[in-house]
Amino acid sequence: MNGPVVVIGAGVAGLAAALKLHEAGREVTVLEAGSEPGGAIRTILRNGFLLEAGPDSFITTKPEAVALCRRLGLEGELIGVNGEHRRSFIARGPRLYPTPEGFYLLAPSRWKPFLTTPLLSPLGKLRAALDLVLPARRGGGDETLASFVRRRFGREALERLAQPMVAGIYTADAEQLSLQSTFPEFLKMEAEHRSVIVALRARASQTPGTETASGPRYGLFATLRGGLSTLVQAMVGQLPSGTIRPGVQVTDVSRTGEGWTVVRAGAAPIAASAVVLAVPAPVAGRLLGSTDPLLSGELGAIPYASPATVNLAYQRVHVRHPLDGFGFVVPAIEGRMLLACTFSSVKFAGRAPAGTVLLRAFLGGALHPDTDRLSDADLAGMAHEELKGYLTLQGEPLFAEIRRHPASMPQYHLGHLDRVARITARVGAVPGLALAGNAYGGIGLPDCIRSGEVAATAILSA
Repeated sequence: MNGPVVVIGAGVAGLAAALKLHEAGREVTVLEAGSEPGGAIRTILRNGFLLEAGPDSFITTKPEAVALCRRLGLEGELIGVNGEHRRSFIARGPRLYPTPEGFYLLAPSRWKPFLTTPLLSPLGKLRAALDLVLPARRGGGDETLASFVRRRFGREALERLAQPMVAGIYTADAEQLSLQSTFPEFLKMEAEHRSVIVALRARASQTPGTETASGPRYGLFATLRGGLSTLVQAMVGQLPSGTIRPGVQVTDVSRTGEGWTVVRAGAAPIAASAVVLAVPAPVAGRLLGSTDPLLSGELGAIPYASPATVNLAYQRVHVRHPLDGFGFVVPAIEGRMLLACTFSSVKFAGRAPAGTVLLRAFLGGALHPDTDRLSDADLAGMAHEELKGYLTLQGEPLFAEIRRHPASMPQYHLGHLDRVARITARVGAVPGLALAGNAYGGIGLPDCIRSGEVAATAILSA
């Protein structure tokens, strides 16, 4: 059938699909419900500050983001995190304590920092050390992240260390989160080494530098000097003028003969040769309701959370904390609304004028859905008040920039991989249809780029 390939959604996954299709010589039309492309990515310049309203970086061990930057001529704009203060903190009570060196997401790889941290009680440390003698679980298979950590390291290690670190990534409930879908390497460590600690120590001995890491492996993260919107602008610049049509609400996509009909609100339908749905899974499900009710139901069953970011700027003299790290996370057991905070002006160069500080607070997510009902002023005030206690703030913020991300973070619950396998099989049986986005194979920027490029490849090879 003649007609363009219609990509619905102009986030980074949709743009990656459109770019690959265009490079292959296919006519592409990108329909975006919002006012501009980029999805969750939004860099804001304000009063000399560079704010990221969405993601602020990407991991370089997954090659797709770096490779795309190179293709777009942005390699010279890539920057890593600052060389100093490569550590993070975890809140306990009113104070912040360094994440023990060598602690990797769920478990320790070094004994001295772990045994001396005030984040766990002596009994909590002893229980975590039982990982060294506990047998591996029989039968294998998936389990929740909370179940795994409790089983291997105990309740206290889960509540005080693992849960806040994972919530800072997925804004998720560890009691629901699938370990196989998020951190499968830990299941593999248990299966191959029995003890996760033994496996981590073996890996640290083979990889110089990892044994001194504190929390996330910061040396593996990168961003763009001018912010991540630079990547979006470069991708858009490679597409012909008029390819991206913002402010277009799609209400239905249906199979018509050998092609597709894309129905738009208040406008004539578009006849398409193929369709890439680069939108949240429940939105894709609604659009496919008339074409494949079973696929529609599977997509709609993927739950989402709604985080929010609050960027706050301060005079440096009003922040008593030394900010000798890249940020901190807050355990749910603390009963706070704050999930985490990034010290943006410490983490990356060029984010704040001299004599000032830029902080980025994270709120909402699966454990705090009530933040959806708060006004912007209340969100900003709550973020300031909670940061005030942890960082000893002695002045009001210069400004606060709030950005909500409704239903943007898919929750990889137990059974997620099986559901994705069923969705993939179902989509593969429908000619000219592909899905892309963060709901299927990873939530990071490289994952989204890969999903868009894989979707384009599927259309090109059909």
